Amino acid sequence: MEVSCRALIVDDEQDILDLLQRVLSRMGIDACAATSLAEAYARLESHAPDIHFCVTDMRLPDGNGIDLVEKISTSFPRMPVAVITAYGSIETAVESLRAGAFDFITKPIELGMLRKLVSNALKQAGMGQAQQEKPGFPRLIGVSPAMQELRNNIARVARSQAPVLIHGESGTGKELVAREIHRLGPRADQPFIAVNCGAIPTELMESEFFGHKKGSFTGAISDKQGLFEAADGGTLFLDEIAELPFSMQVKLLRAIQERAVRAIGSHEEVSVDIRILSATHKRLQDEVDNDRFRLDLYYRLNVISLDIPSLSDRPDDIEPLTRFLLHRIAISSGREQLELDPAAVRKLRHYSFPGNVRELENILERACAFCENSIITASDIRCDSAEPPQENSLVDAGRTLTDRMVTEPLTRSVARQEKEVLFRVLQETRWNRSETARKLGLTLRQVRYRIKKFHLE
Repeated sequence: MEVSCRALIVDDEQDILDLLQRVLSRMGIDACAATSLAEAYARLESHAPDIHFCVTDMRLPDGNGIDLVEKISTSFPRMPVAVITAYGSIETAVESLRAGAFDFITKPIELGMLRKLVSNALKQAGMGQAQQEKPGFPRLIGVSPAMQELRNNIARVARSQAPVLIHGESGTGKELVAREIHRLGPRADQPFIAVNCGAIPTELMESEFFGHKKGSFTGAISDKQGLFEAADGGTLFLDEIAELPFSMQVKLLRAIQERAVRAIGSHEEVSVDIRILSATHKRLQDEVDNDRFRLDLYYRLNVISLDIPSLSDRPDDIEPLTRFLLHRIAISSGREQLELDPAAVRKLRHYSFPGNVRELENILERACAFCENSIITASDIRCDSAEPPQENSLVDAGRTLTDRMVTEPLTRSVARQEKEVLFRVLQETRWNRSETARKLGLTLRQVRYRIKKFHLE
C-alpha cells in the first residue's frame, strides 16, 4: 500500500499500539510507535519533518501525555496532536485541550470515532498557512490592533477541536466569528448549524437538540432529526448559551461528554462527532456565581475563550466597516455605490454605538433611504452625534429616558428619542420584549404599549 503520510503514536499498552497501527495502516498511513515520553521525543527529533500528526496516551511510564502535547504545541505548532484518555476523565480531556491538543478520544476506543479523528487531523495538517490566506479570509472587517489580534486568535483556535466560548456585546458579530472558526478548520466542508438558545421554547428544547421519534408525544407525527445529528461531522454553534434553562444544561452536558444523543422515544444512543462553539453577551462566570448556570457545563464549554471588542473600542474600524456595509447595501438594493461625505464620517466616529456593528448597519440602511443621491450627508445619519458617554450603557440611557417620561410631558423631541432607544434595544435583544423591558426598567405591558404606539410591530 502506498504510504500517504506518517503519524506518531505513543502508548505503553501494546494492544492499543497494535490497534492504532492497524487502523492507520488501513487508511494508508505509516505510523511510528513510541512507548514512553523519552522515546516519543527521540522520534520527534529524528522524524519531525515527516510526521503529520500525533496520538498519545495520557499516562506514560516516564511522565504525562500533556507534557508531550505542550512540547509539540510549542516546537511543532502545525502538527495536530490528539490524546487518549480513560473513560469518564473529562477533566483530563479538557486539560489536554487547554494545553494545545487538537482533540481527544476515550478508552475503550471506538474505531469509527478514531477514523474521524484521524481524518480531521489529516485535513488540519494539510491546511497550514494556505488555509489562512484563502481569498476572502478578512470577513471580519477592521484595521485596528484589536481586530488584527482577533483574526489571529481565530486562525489559531480553528486548528483545534476544543470548545470555544465567544463573548461580546450584542451586535459585535459573535456568529460571524463562529463561522470563521468553522471555515478555517478541518470541518469546513461539513455542516455549520447555528441555534439561538433563547429563541426555543423550553418544552421543545430536548426535541430540537436531540430529535424525537414518531408518536413519542402528542404532536410527534413523524421522526425528527435533532440539531446534534444535523451537525454531525461539523460544528454546532450555541448562541446565547446563558439563556439555556437549568434542566436542559444537564442534558447538554451529558451529550457533550458522551458524544452521543438519544432522541425522545428512542431506546438507542447515536454517536455524534461535532465541535461545540458557544456565545453569550453575558459574563457566564457571573451566571455561575449566581447559580443560573452549571459550573461543570461552564468548565466544559469554556476550554478556549474569545472576546470580541465593541465598536466603540475600535473607532478606526468605522470607516472600513462603513465602506463594506454600503457596498453590500448598494448591491442588495440595486443602487449605485454610496459614499459618506466627511461630515457624515465625523458624526459616526463621535457616536458610541451601543448596538455595535448591527446598529451601524441599521443606521446606514436608514441613511440610504433618506439620501437623495449617492452621497450620504450628516443630516441623513440619524443618530446622536454627541461625544460618547463615559459609561456606554444602554440600560442607563433607557432609565434616564424613563425618568424624563415621568417628570415632563412628551414633547416631539422626547418622543423621537424614546422611539429610537426602544427600537435600538429591541434590535439588541432580537425583539425579545421581556428582555427589552428588563433592560429599560419598564414593565412588559409598558413595552407592548410603546411598540404599538410607535408602530414598531
